[in-house]
Amino acid sequence: MRLLNRGGGNVISLHDRAVWQCASLLLAYPDESLAERLRTVDELRAAVRDRAAELLAHTITALRTADPMRAAADYVETFDLRRSSTMYLTYWTAGETRNRGGEMHAFTQAYLDAGVQPPADEAPDHLPVVLEFAATVDPVVGRRLLVEHRVPIDVLHDGLVDHGSPYAHTVAAVCATLPAPSDQDARRAQRLAQAGPPAEAVGLQPFTLTVPPRRAEGGR
Repeated sequence: MRLLNRGGGNVISLHDRAVWQCASLLLAYPDESLAERLRTVDELRAAVRDRAAELLAHTITALRTADPMRAAADYVETFDLRRSSTMYLTYWTAGETRNRGGEMHAFTQAYLDAGVQPPADEAPDHLPVVLEFAATVDPVVGRRLLVEHRVPIDVLHDGLVDHGSPYAHTVAAVCATLPAPSDQDARRAQRLAQAGPPAEAVGLQPFTLTVPPRRAEGGR
């Protein structure tokens, strides 16, 4: 999930970039490299202050003390089996509609414009990918992508909180680096959480009866 920086980028707060990189590492699947990633996060947290550092510490502690097999199973259950906590950001903005391809392409194009190839093993709108891009490649464009998808990130956070997931603290730390959501954003996030993402509504043909209807009693 590494993105190689081939070009310069405008500098945003080192604090925010450190939070994004920590979050990208913590939100990755807890495989055999988890211990190494946690050591990297410990080093990066030196640039993180106040509340964000505390939030990240909650997730770090939970992952460091969890049984490895249990941590892996919890990750799959949390992010792969629960719609409310998916990390694919365009799921909440486009659902499983034809518009989603175009929205995912916008992420891919942002990476290409910055001089990097999107990861071959993950979708470009996956939150850990976006966070690493923002932290290490182009913080300005990366932050824009995060801000534009603040509502899906809020929905994700609320879903994690509802299930008591330790990953909620890391997503909260990411939210703290972004502008506060407007009242409209908050209402939209609540509607999405309750009703789900958009559904395909165009291109559907009217229902056509292909068998003769049953005749009414006594009809001929």
